[in-house]
Amino acid sequence: MEKKQYQLGDIVQMKKPHPCGTNEMEIIRMGMDIRIKCVGCKHSVLVPRTKFESKLKKVLRSNADQAEETT
Repeated sequence: MEKKQYQLGDIVQMKKPHPCGTNEMEIIRMGMDIRIKCVGCKHSVLVPRTKFESKLKKVLRSNADQAEETT
């Protein structure tokens, strides 16, 4: 299985929705742990990288794509 490409500022879809009902999360910090913020209620969660990669479904909007649109 191919490793999914993601970076800081991307909007990603997780396998399970957040309790508020939104399934979209924004990556706001990367390192050994990844901090994601719910797009709906703005709650942030710190997740270990290995757990994040297993729970990630797909990248909805990439930060690189948004940067190209603004230039």
